[in-house]
Amino acid sequence: MSVTILIPTALRLFTDGLSEVSVEADTVGGALTELAAKYTDLQKHLFTDNKTLRSFVNVYVNEEDIRQKNGMETPLAANDTVMLIPSIAGGSSAGTEAARDSIDLPNLTQDEITRYSRHLILPEVGVIGQRKLKNSRVLIIGTGGLGAPLAMYLAAAGVGTLGLVDFDFVDESNLQRQIIHGTRDVGRPKIASAKDRIKSINPNVNVITFDTRLTSQNALEIIKDFDVVADGTDNFPTRYLVNDACVFLNKPNVYGSVFRFEGQASVFYAEKGACYRCLYPEPPPPGMVPSCAEGGILGVLPGIVGCIQANETIKLLIGGGEPLFNRLLVFDAWKMRFRELKLAKDPNCPVCGTHPTIKELIDYEEFCGLKKPTDDVQPIEEITAVELKKLFDQNPNLQIIDVRQPHELAIGKLPNTKAIPLGQIVRRQSELDPGQDAVVVCKVGVVSAMAVRALRESGYTGRLLNLKDGINSWANDVDPSIAKY
Repeated sequence: MSVTILIPTALRLFTDGLSEVSVEADTVGGALTELAAKYTDLQKHLFTDNKTLRSFVNVYVNEEDIRQKNGMETPLAANDTVMLIPSIAGGSSAGTEAARDSIDLPNLTQDEITRYSRHLILPEVGVIGQRKLKNSRVLIIGTGGLGAPLAMYLAAAGVGTLGLVDFDFVDESNLQRQIIHGTRDVGRPKIASAKDRIKSINPNVNVITFDTRLTSQNALEIIKDFDVVADGTDNFPTRYLVNDACVFLNKPNVYGSVFRFEGQASVFYAEKGACYRCLYPEPPPPGMVPSCAEGGILGVLPGIVGCIQANETIKLLIGGGEPLFNRLLVFDAWKMRFRELKLAKDPNCPVCGTHPTIKELIDYEEFCGLKKPTDDVQPIEEITAVELKKLFDQNPNLQIIDVRQPHELAIGKLPNTKAIPLGQIVRRQSELDPGQDAVVVCKVGVVSAMAVRALRESGYTGRLLNLKDGINSWANDVDPSIAKY
């Protein structure tokens, strides 16, 4: 029987850009096997060498988690929908200090009554709810795409204290989506720019800044004095660190993640149910999920997801509404479609389960595979843009393979480039001449390194050189007429 598999953006590189694929199958396992047979480059992203489903890929049938059904043996009916959800990253009080008895809450000034009047006339918020917000302390991890709307809307809503954690500087490429920063802030620490913007929105907000990277050494000390943590991170080590620290400190973790056109949001709170590790026990291998710099992102998407996070945070602080406990909200901005998927606390979760095995913060870079011993991975041979220019002058017919998508090639490319997108590189390797050196190119050198590894693992015997720092380095060091992006 025919069923439809919904392909998330991160995996569409390997399905020739298709967002939906129809297969004939009676079970989930059969459907995924058929999918992998159709698109062989997708195989390793779905299955381990032992043919088991990878732990960073969740599968839902008609919005039901197969882990709560019969796993890969879950039967399928005609016209069922199978949805792949890989990692990318109520009504009652959240149990925070902000929701305590009103006798302990600060009063509102006349100016604050005027400022928050549209909240005060909502019976679900009212004066008591606004006083709770004034009394609240929220820590925002990151002041980028997600952190920007989070900070701005929580400040406008009247949250009394906002903590900001960031160590990065404003770059021109941030301005397309990180609306808390402006053109004049380019080059400034993000934390300084964000604080200025928050104060311009609401001078009543107390802003505490942590100009540092969140680590296993400082996370518990930074987080402990806040009521709610809002996760605006863009990398897996920090996401798992935030999750574990929140579990240990019994803090709600308002989660959001974005990639290209897709976003996710939830509230992880071990006291109420699932944590992030219950959803994704392990991270994907390094490089498997591209960053925004490599994969792109629709500028408004983090604004939408960040606003959802701000909304969930406000509900937690007031102690009302229905927070996203045990629910994962999945959003596709291109199709303008929301889906809500059920989560369940995993009794075997290593951090919040019945018998936890992780009882203190660990080395999260090592956990995410970013500290593999150098002898475990064959080093990739790199070539700089200047070295490539010399080589190209000697041999104009040099084999250059660009693994970017066609729309990126339209921005600019090197001479005599052969375009083979990453998702097709293995099955089209016969188009390469192993008797000649091949230089593999992408935007910043990360995706091309993935292509080199994939070709090696498939048995390609020719010499492969990775253009260090990608085509942007060519624009910087060789040909400024090539656009940087």
